[in-house]
Amino acid sequence: MTLLPVDPLPEREVRVRAPGKVNLSLRVGPVAEDGYHPIVTVFQAVSVFEEVVATPSSGRTVSVDGPQSELVPTDGSNLALRAVELIAERTGVDEGVHLHISKGVPVAGGMAGGSADGAAALLACDALWHTGLSRDELVALAAELGSDVPFALAGHTAVGSGRGHLLTPALCRGEFHWAFAVQDGGLAAGAVYAERDRLVEARGAAHRLPAADEDTDVLDPDEDVALMQALRAGDPHALGAALRNDLEDAALSLAPGLAEVLAVAQDAGSLGAVVSGSGPTVAALARSRQHALVIAAAFTAAGVAERVLTASAPVAGARIVSAE
Repeated sequence: MTLLPVDPLPEREVRVRAPGKVNLSLRVGPVAEDGYHPIVTVFQAVSVFEEVVATPSSGRTVSVDGPQSELVPTDGSNLALRAVELIAERTGVDEGVHLHISKGVPVAGGMAGGSADGAAALLACDALWHTGLSRDELVALAAELGSDVPFALAGHTAVGSGRGHLLTPALCRGEFHWAFAVQDGGLAAGAVYAERDRLVEARGAAHRLPAADEDTDVLDPDEDVALMQALRAGDPHALGAALRNDLEDAALSLAPGLAEVLAVAQDAGSLGAVVSGSGPTVAALARSRQHALVIAAAFTAAGVAERVLTASAPVAGARIVSAE
């Protein structure tokens, strides 16, 4: 018998899993001088994951598989590769690494899949290269990469302010169940924010943030009280009634078909449905795990989604699942 040559196994590898998110509440202020919109949001990490495997390499490269993987860039614009370059620069590492990303979170779907990749890459390279960064140092690097990357590291449930990168953990009891309607065509976050600005100007109304203390991230007590109480009580009915997204009208303006997706979720008995982040994924809150499957089946039967997902929440942030 002739044995075919095989590639040698990598000397070592680190495998990291990071979750996607849903914004339970997203309040958006007018664009600031730095070009960003200040926001106050309540994040929840959901059990839809990105998995990143880091192995030693002569260069710094990335490959991708999974749903919509063809839409993910593999050049220097990839957020995971940007994370590699950032951590290497700050720690003085000159080693190469290959990242392989297995997609689970929708691409450009408002669920922060790219941010999860960035968070996972930071954690994987820190372990692979033995850089020994503290959690606070990793979070600081994450904030440089993108607004949602710190939350992908933290996971669970948290209030985000500033650009969303300043996090305060939120008390949450129990488990919540979600169904997601995913579209093949994504929406660029920048385009959705720009459309919101256009709509606000066209309506002649000023949509401003409530007062908040930036040093402690304490929200105005008049805002999101019902939502925070629902989380503390573990009450899905109250949470569904309190869901809010200031970007939803803009997403619907750019993708009018999302109105039908929201209507299907309502007809299927969802406790509340909302466009996730900048969209176009629609998140529907269910009464139970089984009800989430019922809502997902309704999305499929109505033909309003290219793909459906179900998930539970909250879950932990980015974590190493194996290191060899």
